Amino acid sequence: MNKLLQVALAAAVFLFAAPHTVLADDHKSILVTGASTGIGRNLTETLAEGGYHVYAGARKDKDLAALDAIDNVTAVKLDVTRQDQVDAVVAMIGKKGTGLYALVNNAGVGGGGEVVETPIEDQTFVYTVNVEGVYRTTKAFAPLLVESKGRIVTTGSIAGTISGFPGFSAYSGSKHWIEAYTDSLAVEMEPLGVAVSVVEPGNYKSNIRRSGVSREHDQAIAAGGEMTAEMKKAYEATAERELSYKEPDEVSAAFMHALFDDNPLRRYVVVPNAGEQEFTIRTKINELVQLNQWGPYSYSRDQLVELLDETLSGDAPSE
Repeated sequence: MNKLLQVALAAAVFLFAAPHTVLADDHKSILVTGASTGIGRNLTETLAEGGYHVYAGARKDKDLAALDAIDNVTAVKLDVTRQDQVDAVVAMIGKKGTGLYALVNNAGVGGGGEVVETPIEDQTFVYTVNVEGVYRTTKAFAPLLVESKGRIVTTGSIAGTISGFPGFSAYSGSKHWIEAYTDSLAVEMEPLGVAVSVVEPGNYKSNIRRSGVSREHDQAIAAGGEMTAEMKKAYEATAERELSYKEPDEVSAAFMHALFDDNPLRRYVVVPNAGEQEFTIRTKINELVQLNQWGPYSYSRDQLVELLDETLSGDAPSE
């Protein structure tokens, strides 16, 4: 079964209740940042197999060569933390004359560490990529997207909803920012004809966890340390866990809906099992209860249920 068929089946399961039209159009060009591995690579291959033209962003020469070998893919050297590279891609797309239908802000890193023990530089690195990189890239390509009345879709995470795990404040914080960014940007871009969505994956196969561990090891060695048996064991355990996860075909299916459906959703929570869905939704319910605990204007249980019913029925006031 080829990847496009797998994604089509996943889309049918994931979005069975939402009518959608996904028609290949090789005149549509989509930029995917962080396309070398994981979700970005899976989406790039899915789009390319569907007949779309993909500008696939990557940093390393070997990854660029691998992406360039895929039909319908133009690899572009793109580090989202470097304005010069972002500007160069904008200029290149303008020169090619293909226009840009959609931007997928997928490039991101994990890591961070516990607040008291982690150097500020490590926390800053996560925000430089996951927050400033998304902001920089969106700002640079916005004129092309407004011209095409296209789409902006960003890779968030259920970590942008669930939090409280030791050592994850930087990563979760950056994904919480993606939530606020998506909502504000959607309102700003709607009058200009550009739809904005966020795809929030759970635990799928990618390289983000192994990259984070490798980065920590490289920093330790650069500071004069050595690769210890404990460090090797930590990497092996991370790799084993990460490689045990499902391929992100369901995530690509959500992206395809966000990119091409006539009525894209604001948020797509995509998880590999019922347990992650329940944990994500319960976290939001717990947060709602906490928000309602203090002050003279708190709602009763019946009032909360009424608000929920209004929202589910579509009768709640619009944003």
